[in-house]
This record gives sequence, structure tokens and C-alpha cells, in this order.
Amino acid sequence: MELSDEQLDRLLSCMGYRLEVVRRPVVPELTRSERRSWMLHRQLSIHLTRTTFDMWRPTLERNLERLTDGVTGQPHTRNLELWRSLVEEGDMLGLQRVLTGLDRQSIEMREVSPMGGLLSEGERLEVLDELAMVG
Repeated sequence: MELSDEQLDRLLSCMGYRLEVVRRPVVPELTRSERRSWMLHRQLSIHLTRTTFDMWRPTLERNLERLTDGVTGQPHTRNLELWRSLVEEGDMLGLQRVLTGLDRQSIEMREVSPMGGLLSEGERLEVLDELAMVG
């Protein structure tokens, strides 16, 4: 069960406390592999438009089929189904969230990403050079 901030504040009030929500940027703790994947997917997100999505769609569908044949176990099979749903529905906002998200589900979804082969080799190498400089 998830509580809203208001519900949690009311619950805490009964115990003599108040809820204070502090918003501040936090650098996520990512493994090198997770950071590499995020940076490559973030670069793809820059190019994601309805037009590029339509051009990418055949590659995405081929990659999804290939991944489906080679992936077993959870959460990978579930994440592939989520990818398939985003692609079939053309859910641009959902795709952007997964490409750039730093939440655990987005990180795990990128482990079985159908986005392979969409970045030019030059762009891919630029991202990898950037990664080498940061970490």
C-alpha cells in the first residue's frame, strides 16, 4: 500500500510528527554498466520523435523478436513485454521515461533493450568517450 503525502502527514500527526518533503537532486548510484547503458539510451532519447520512431520501428520489432527468443527469467521476460507494449502503442512518453529513467525498473528494462543498432557508430563512440571521462 502506498500512502500519499497528505495521508502520511495525517498518520504522523497522530504520533506528534509532521511530514516534511525535501526536494533536492541526488546523484544515483549506478554500476559502470548501468551508467553506460543510461548514457547510450539518453543519447537515443535526444533523437526520439514520432518520425524517428516510425523509422526505428522495424528494427525495434526485429530486436524484440531476437531478444524474446534468447531471454528467460524474471524480470527480463516481463520487461520485454513492457518494451513490446511501448513499441506497439507508439508510447513516446513511456519510451522517453525508460530511455532516461534512473528508477530501478527503467534500469532493468534497459538490460533487455531493443534499441541496439539505432545510434550511429560515431555517436556511440562519443558517448563511450564521455563515459571514460566521467568515470
